[in-house]
Amino acid sequence: MKENKVKPAEGKLGILVVGNGAVATTFMTGVLMTRKGLTKPIGSMTQYDKIRVGKGADKEYLPYKDIVPLTDLNDIVFGCWDVYPQNAYQSAMYCEVLKEKDINPVKDELEQIVPMKAAFDKNFAKRLEGDNMKDCKTRWDMVEALRQDIRDFKAKNDCARIVVLWAASTEIYVPVNMEVHDTLEHLEAAMKANDTENIAPSMCYAYAALAENAPFIMGAPNTTVDIPAMWEMAEKTKMPIAGKDFKTGQTLVKSGFSPIIGTRCLGLSGWFSTNILGNRDGLVLDEPANFRTKEVSKLSTLETILKPEDQPDLYTDYYHKVRINYYPPRNDNKEGWDNIDIFGWMGYPMQIKINFLCRDSILAAPLCLDLCLLSDLAARAGRFGIQRFLSFYLKSPMHDYTQGEEAINHLYQQYTMLKNAIREMGGYEADEEID
Repeated sequence: MKENKVKPAEGKLGILVVGNGAVATTFMTGVLMTRKGLTKPIGSMTQYDKIRVGKGADKEYLPYKDIVPLTDLNDIVFGCWDVYPQNAYQSAMYCEVLKEKDINPVKDELEQIVPMKAAFDKNFAKRLEGDNMKDCKTRWDMVEALRQDIRDFKAKNDCARIVVLWAASTEIYVPVNMEVHDTLEHLEAAMKANDTENIAPSMCYAYAALAENAPFIMGAPNTTVDIPAMWEMAEKTKMPIAGKDFKTGQTLVKSGFSPIIGTRCLGLSGWFSTNILGNRDGLVLDEPANFRTKEVSKLSTLETILKPEDQPDLYTDYYHKVRINYYPPRNDNKEGWDNIDIFGWMGYPMQIKINFLCRDSILAAPLCLDLCLLSDLAARAGRFGIQRFLSFYLKSPMHDYTQGEEAINHLYQQYTMLKNAIREMGGYEADEEID
């Protein structure tokens, strides 16, 4: 490993997950099983991918851990919050993502992961009926209670560092309100005044994490950290933030396939995307106000890749529609259909159909691992604020929209950003351009 200025990954890393459902328990079970040598962390780039460093005679392809000091899986300690009191073993069995034979070998460890009471407001996820909730009078009380949870967990488990990961449900859409979300001062005042319209519970988790020097990762499309006030908080605490919304199935396909259309200079008339999903996420998204949050996230991808202003002959007025349908029989096995209407030489129409029968949590679990390890790495490297290099993992990557910045959604440009950041943190030259 080349000499770099990243602090070593010494001691235990506490990963505190908001939510103890399908994604969280699949993530935790997989890490625990991998540690015992009973499974492989397939889909995790930090565990499998290799990046080129150097050029010419000095060129090498190295795993991430040989470029930068990553936390070893044996040094991870899990904790969580959830509105349902069941421990991680009970939840993993209930969710039925994994077979019993893939859960039981780590039953004892999973049973030790008992959710702390959640900071929750039913108005933000009406379909959830849990009773494992904090009794907080104001949003500021939520923040203080969560900060105490983080401190207690860190001390009890002898953790050197903490990362907080949101793997809970999608909240109802909270529009950015520049009278509340513009500055840290205004955000804190709204929390103390118990502004339950503009301050979502997820914002309390994010604020508490940053206040306790823990990076925060938003795995749902919630507004949470995607506001100037939270960027200011991340700058003040010198902590990384990442978000939003895990890019697992249909949007991964979209961000990887649309560059084929763009690079080949084919035209687009319309792109219709629909999903069926039956897990708790699907249940929550069956509520129109919650689906609106997801829709905004999923719709943002194409428009930054196939731009009408760059190619008016090819991408003017194409129709883009996204749908999610709750269908209980499928549980976690999501199915995504994409119908893509394109046109080619002399305007002749053609169609592409993509049918992705995916497993939502199986795709999300390795993203959770990578996002936690890389956010922890970023913190040790002294990086803070929005971590744009993690856009690869996210449906709706954060960017400074107040300055007219546009998100990068093109999968291969995102991969270049990721590789360059790893190179830089490893003491190598960031030597790839984003074209």
